[in-house]
Amino acid sequence: MTYTVLLYSDDPQVRDRMRQAIGTRPAADLSVEFVDASSYVECLTLIDTYEIDLVVLDGEATPTGGIGIARQLRDELDDCPPIAVAIARAADRWLAAYAQVDATLAHPLDPVTTGATVAGLLRDRASAR
Repeated sequence: MTYTVLLYSDDPQVRDRMRQAIGTRPAADLSVEFVDASSYVECLTLIDTYEIDLVVLDGEATPTGGIGIARQLRDELDDCPPIAVAIARAADRWLAAYAQVDATLAHPLDPVTTGATVAGLLRDRASAR
């Protein structure tokens, strides 16, 4: 089975780094495809259009940060996919907790940690279905 991962950042280089850190096979038993959003509106449109299995948001994106989007998704979606937010400062973990994200990732993204986190979130999502 192939899972769909939404990558959100206003910076295409950050989305590329997210994609590279996750890879198309974050674990031997998991395959992923990506959809990209560069704005808040695109992010919502993709969530409405595709069956998204995981959302990875850039907490440093502007003008709408990933933490704010995460909180809004949690508040507005009945069946919200798991959410991971990439943050630059450890101090932002409390904001991510307030936004009810499932995981935080630290910029710069470490491929081993990122892959393991993504694999865990996807497995949890699959077992919940």
